[in-house]
Amino acid sequence: MNQSTLAEQKRSDEHAALRHIVEGTSAVTGEQFFTELVRNLAAALGVCGAWVTEYLARERRLRAFAFLINGQWRPGYEYPLDGTPCAPVIEGGELVHFPDRIVELFPEDHGLARIGAVSYMAMPLFDTNGTVMGHLGVLDNKPMPRSTLNEGLLRIFAARATAEVRRMRAEASLRESRDKLSRLVASAMDAIIEIDQDLVITLANPAAEKIFRCKAQEMAGRPLAEFLSDAGREKLKTLVHELALHAQGRRYLWIPGGLSMHPCDGGEEFPAEATLSCSEAQGRLFYTLILRDVNERIAAEHKIRSLTDEAAYLREELRSLKGFEEIVGRSEALLRALHDVQQVAPTDSTVLILGETGTGKELFARAVHAASPRAEHALITVNCAAIPAQLMESEFFGHERGAFTGATARREGRFALADRGTIFLDEIGELSLELQAKLLRVLQEGEFEPVGSSRTRKVDVRVLAATNRDLLQLVKEGRFREDLYYRLNVFPIRIPPLRERAEDIVLLASAFAARFAKRMGRAILPLTPDQARRLCAYQWPGNVRELHNVIERAVITSRDGSLNLDRALPEVAAVVARPGESPTEDGRVYTMQELEALERENIRRALETCDWRIAGDRGAARLLGINPSTLASRVKALGIERPR
Repeated sequence: MNQSTLAEQKRSDEHAALRHIVEGTSAVTGEQFFTELVRNLAAALGVCGAWVTEYLARERRLRAFAFLINGQWRPGYEYPLDGTPCAPVIEGGELVHFPDRIVELFPEDHGLARIGAVSYMAMPLFDTNGTVMGHLGVLDNKPMPRSTLNEGLLRIFAARATAEVRRMRAEASLRESRDKLSRLVASAMDAIIEIDQDLVITLANPAAEKIFRCKAQEMAGRPLAEFLSDAGREKLKTLVHELALHAQGRRYLWIPGGLSMHPCDGGEEFPAEATLSCSEAQGRLFYTLILRDVNERIAAEHKIRSLTDEAAYLREELRSLKGFEEIVGRSEALLRALHDVQQVAPTDSTVLILGETGTGKELFARAVHAASPRAEHALITVNCAAIPAQLMESEFFGHERGAFTGATARREGRFALADRGTIFLDEIGELSLELQAKLLRVLQEGEFEPVGSSRTRKVDVRVLAATNRDLLQLVKEGRFREDLYYRLNVFPIRIPPLRERAEDIVLLASAFAARFAKRMGRAILPLTPDQARRLCAYQWPGNVRELHNVIERAVITSRDGSLNLDRALPEVAAVVARPGESPTEDGRVYTMQELEALERENIRRALETCDWRIAGDRGAARLLGINPSTLASRVKALGIERPR
């Protein structure tokens, strides 16, 4: 077998290993994740046993997350480290391989003989600070010759095991942060009250019980208006409305002049200096009202905001550590992109993620961050197309109080929040030239000045960027800096459009259908061959996001457990793939050019019907049942222009 054939076989085996990881562990976490990982590892290497452990350094023992040997599972298995083949792995911090005579090499380990072990190979699992968290190992009842391929496969599975152990640790850290925040709220000297979007009390701390002379249980469920003066009610309603309008921007404000309040027992009103902050949970807005002593106001606010931010970023980190399991598919094009992620993630290199709208560029950014040494820190996302140009510099670098009209308080920017972590700049091609120059300085020097400040801030941030634009063309047109382009384009990853992942369409559709059915409490039948054919016949200009929306509509309008693709698919797709009939009345099959013409005409009619509005309740996107950004992209791609 020549070198070219060997290399091709190696790539094929690596893709098979990635497929084992993606398909075998995509929908599980924790104990079940490790069970599936060990099962797939044993199958991939063809061995009789495999296990993944955590290392208990104080006891010098290994505790198995999952242990499979000779077809039997050993739940709750613990193992002393000394005198075993695991010791060189944990203590040496590197891959160890004993191809034969393992019992003779470690005579003190009597467990090896009992299970008939002959050979052993294992890899340590490292935390982000370089300490060994545990190990992943395989053993067999026959010799295990040295193999670069098998070692490579073990490293691939170890990378996924490492990510899951880190995720579990992040989850524990999040619980600790929540407990810490709960203790802080309970012990604060200032009264803290949480209200929902209907201004009904949902939580009150002991200090609130004291000043309102009422138990927290008695306050919960009562309108806050019962404790406010008439003027205070109107003032609070106005401020709540203001915060709700800026829920994605400013999250808190001082209440000018404070509030006049009275206790539960109808006692005398008292003035309280106060702040109001806004947060969101499960799609609902909540507000926190802090009534504080003037002298201790600043210290208490700082502590509460700091711990709230810590909990929020740990929660975000927990989501990002999922990484690969959110990416569904087994096509060669997708696996190539995943392989690129695996290669670049452990480095600190800048990554430029390229792909059409709706391909899932943010998921890949999260996968890179989750598998990187920065995974213990925050992943901060900035959509460069969604922030007004005049506010972008403040969003990036923060501002000082009074730096511009409306800057009533000092604010940290996204780069400062991402310090020691990762920042993801989505739609990077939308940045103004002025801000491109300032971004280039951050990338090159790691420093910036907040708006309205003369002091220089230093940050250590890894940059991931994404775009659906042709940046080289923008460079030629003078709309994107050439030096910034080459600074960003260190390691490009191209995310394939859905039309290049035909074998993934049905897999994705089935996954989306199961997810929506579970959320809506419905039973959905598997896709029929005809439904699969119809989905594959469509070109998916909106890519995975469009497929996601189509399947959600199909589940909402499903009948007798069957997806309603007649209602869900765009009109042009229904013409091509309506079940039981040919694409055209005379039986002729459309060419791709004819399909494009049909789509162009259908979009033009929708735009005319909606007076050329794209977004909004009366926009063409709502009429067509697709995302406004997808429609805007298709209008541009098809060259559709409004008649003058």
